[in-house]
Amino acid sequence: MPIKITMPALSPTMEEGNLSKWLVKEGDSVSAGDVIAEIETDKATMEVEAVDEGTVAKIVVPEGTDGVAVNALIAILAEDGEDVAEAAKAAEGGGEAPAKAEKPKEDKPKQPAKEEDKAEKSSSDETAEKVAKGGIPSSDTPVPEPKAPAAPKADGERIFASPLARRLAKEAGLDLTALSGSGPHGRIVKRDVEKAESEGVGNAAAKPEAGRQEAAAAPLPKATSEEAVLKLFEEGSYELVPHDGMRKTIAKRLVESKQTVPHFYVTVDCELDALLSLRSQLNKAAPVKDDKPAYKLSVNDMVIKAMALALRDVPSANVSWTENNMVVHKHVDVGVAVSIPGGLITPIVRRAEEKPLSVISNEMKDLGSRARDKKLKPAEYQGGTTAVSNMGMMGVKDFAAVINPPHASILAIGAGEKRPVVKNDELAIATVMSVTLSTDHRCVDGALAAEVLAAFKGYIENPMSMLV
Repeated sequence: MPIKITMPALSPTMEEGNLSKWLVKEGDSVSAGDVIAEIETDKATMEVEAVDEGTVAKIVVPEGTDGVAVNALIAILAEDGEDVAEAAKAAEGGGEAPAKAEKPKEDKPKQPAKEEDKAEKSSSDETAEKVAKGGIPSSDTPVPEPKAPAAPKADGERIFASPLARRLAKEAGLDLTALSGSGPHGRIVKRDVEKAESEGVGNAAAKPEAGRQEAAAAPLPKATSEEAVLKLFEEGSYELVPHDGMRKTIAKRLVESKQTVPHFYVTVDCELDALLSLRSQLNKAAPVKDDKPAYKLSVNDMVIKAMALALRDVPSANVSWTENNMVVHKHVDVGVAVSIPGGLITPIVRRAEEKPLSVISNEMKDLGSRARDKKLKPAEYQGGTTAVSNMGMMGVKDFAAVINPPHASILAIGAGEKRPVVKNDELAIATVMSVTLSTDHRCVDGALAAEVLAAFKGYIENPMSMLV
């Protein structure tokens, strides 16, 4: 019996991914555990292993295809002794097709389509459309008709919709019961919400509830359309570079954060001279193995440790907000912003309050290296209880960072610089670093944020306390 290989869910929140590369071809024999493909999510490239053995009978989704939905059919395996050609025909029956099957990205940026271009579809576009409707047909098999969209749900009936579709509908003020789903088994997915929004369908403000008409919240302001933006510039004076998955995800999460999290900012200055001196002593004392020191501490490593200890000391701030509960975390998992080509990612140092500085330092070097190569596992960058973003090495004096939900805080680190300070009523020179704590005001009030920064400042200015 043919074995269907589907797009795996590489994280709990993943809805689609890019099939970046096949490591096998049709006719190859594979065993359980063999790496057969590379899947690119928004921030990482993951290897996919075969869970059965057999022969690759049909590759349904070509490499380079973007936006392949989770559980979409991507390939067919023939079992041992099974006719490969017969097994390949299983692809014609469909399975759950990609939500959108785009052509592999081209090196040249896309230009706005002309009206006459829109009137005609290339053969490759037609193939992608057939994939989206239920599978790639063979030359002698008629294209199956797409399933009719699910009818709107009656009051009290369960609505099947993806988490992303629910969030987008809520942001747009749309009533899900008035939408038709085009996903598997009539499930409402992202494209259904976008279509309803563009057509003005499902406005929640028009739905009567409890026998009376209630006014819905005003819809969120929409960004200026691409067409309106392009009209401001002379044709030919620009190029259009399509957004990749990472940039789209960053944009969505930042908009969500600023629209739903009431940010509150607190700033303090910390003197660094004692920390810099201790760091130098610790690095000089590092044992040497294979002609390399066992560790090399950075200021950022010590900042991570100080933030973890501060939240350990002020556990009421080591929380996450939900509509029904305050999630009080038992350990401090610190996400650290790492700049990578095209965006950033926040690998997480788990239980940072328990780890020695040398362990944090070596762990961050490993996580940072693999982050830049997009080789992190989702469990290594998802979750966390707080975050640190350090732009001091770029010469930035101070800034305010955006909270990354479900975190309730993020610490923005500025550059250490020589500044005049007053000590014992006399003017002196000290190395000073400005830090700004952004907090979610729903669960971390101003006084609590001040407690966290006071504890952090204490560890930075008395760094020996981080070693005991």
